[in-house]
Amino acid sequence: MNFWQAILLGVVEGITEFLPVSSTGHLTIVEKLLGLSVDDRGVTAFTAVIQVGAILGSIVYFRADIVRLAAAWFRGLADKGARAERDYKMAWLVIAGSIPIGIVGLLARDLITGPLRSLWFVVGGLVVWSFVMILAERVGRQDRGEESLTLKDSLVVGVVQCLALVPGVSRSGATISAGLFRGLDRVSATRLAFFLAIPALTAAGVFEAVGSADDIASSVGWAPTIVATVVSLVVALAAIAWLLRIVAKFPITVFVAYRLVLAVVVAVLLLTGVVDAR
Repeated sequence: MNFWQAILLGVVEGITEFLPVSSTGHLTIVEKLLGLSVDDRGVTAFTAVIQVGAILGSIVYFRADIVRLAAAWFRGLADKGARAERDYKMAWLVIAGSIPIGIVGLLARDLITGPLRSLWFVVGGLVVWSFVMILAERVGRQDRGEESLTLKDSLVVGVVQCLALVPGVSRSGATISAGLFRGLDRVSATRLAFFLAIPALTAAGVFEAVGSADDIASSVGWAPTIVATVVSLVVALAAIAWLLRIVAKFPITVFVAYRLVLAVVVAVLLLTGVVDAR
């Protein structure tokens, strides 16, 4: 992989990681168009590792919230009185909601890095979840704020986040939709989606970096991987701010048309043999 390809993929990751359009789906499509083998373990690991850049962007953006929640959590571990604080409870909700994808991600690792990398899964995920997003906007009451979050909310959203392991579904699309179905307003659902993404994607990226270091070195190369990760961090900062402004004013269905058009374009490319499914 050359540095221009790395920069392009870093931009794609940074823009799409937190938008409900599927970053993995976009990376898979662009990697195929660049002539990269998405079945190569180095490429698969590269895809997971550069997500850490976007996650670092979210950590920087939400640093005040993260520090506050972490401080409340540690206080609560030592002080029984501090356990009544809302931030202490919120920290535990984030931890609990992050457990499902950790378990599923480990158990289904071979499936995720194998059959699910097919572009046909990307097409299917883009189409099917678009209609779920439409339904979530229509039936969600959106009358609950972040202060009303419960353990059940966190676990439900955490379980639904596992569906984002299917390329094309979108992690934010899955978690925001789940939050809307639970009656949360869009901003609260989106913030919860960010908080749950941080431990999940950080763990996945570190796991791949450590476990597939040799694969990355022998195929993609660590220099392009680092460049792409840094680029994704910078771009993600802007994307996060933009998304939060969008969901405050518009429904998440504003992204549906793009998702469906992209699905049609990819399907045409597959059917005409311009790109292979794998």
